[in-house]
Amino acid sequence: MKTTRYRIAKLGAGALVLVVLFTMLAGASFAAGPITTTYQVTITNLTPGQPFAPPVLATHRGRVSLFDVGQPASYQIKESAENGNNGPLVASLSANPFVYDVQTGGAPIVSPNDPGGTGLPSSATYTIETERRSRFLSVAAMLICTNDGFTGVSRLPLPARTGSSLSVYVPAYDAGTEINTEDFADLVPPCPAMTGVPSDAPGSGTSNPALAEGGVVSLHAGVTGVADLIPAIHDWSGPVAKITVTRIN
Repeated sequence: MKTTRYRIAKLGAGALVLVVLFTMLAGASFAAGPITTTYQVTITNLTPGQPFAPPVLATHRGRVSLFDVGQPASYQIKESAENGNNGPLVASLSANPFVYDVQTGGAPIVSPNDPGGTGLPSSATYTIETERRSRFLSVAAMLICTNDGFTGVSRLPLPARTGSSLSVYVPAYDAGTEINTEDFADLVPPCPAMTGVPSDAPGSGTSNPALAEGGVVSLHAGVTGVADLIPAIHDWSGPVAKITVTRIN
């Protein structure tokens, strides 16, 4: 204790002020936490009539993968793609320490043609945050009038400069988890009304084990018209969505 007091006395009052100031600034920096960056993500439906369920968006580090073509879909992607049930995916991402922010859409995104006359938008913009180590964006949205179709991106690098943006045109994917019956009885209930096709089939919001496929994520082959779905309304050619990401601060 005597040695410490002697050294402080020799340093003088000015040095003490500097030490105190440095300590306060260090504490303030620590309390502030990581510096966040904000992005706007716009998803546009490009199909003739195929609606998207509300999407899930996440910013994360590179070790996180929402889905990989050629690999089996996770249970979380299966639930989103088959049933429009985003709960498991949101819960899984929110609990992942390598995920920074998770956002969900509040409404479906319909085709510009809006064959069901829903009045819903064909484009929607979401705000999401990240920090310097979480430089990737992933998005997933169910194609409502399919057995297990979805669209989105996995590990898309985020624009680095404020004001910069990038756009990607993304295809439809088949989760490989359910046989493509194209039967309204096997699809989620909103499909017929949202696309203007009369049907008495109640639809289903749960997976049918009898239709389990056990495949892998692949590019979707599209709608063939083998049952209730009508290619002129429910099918697509080329990309099904445009995703634009803009850094706003």
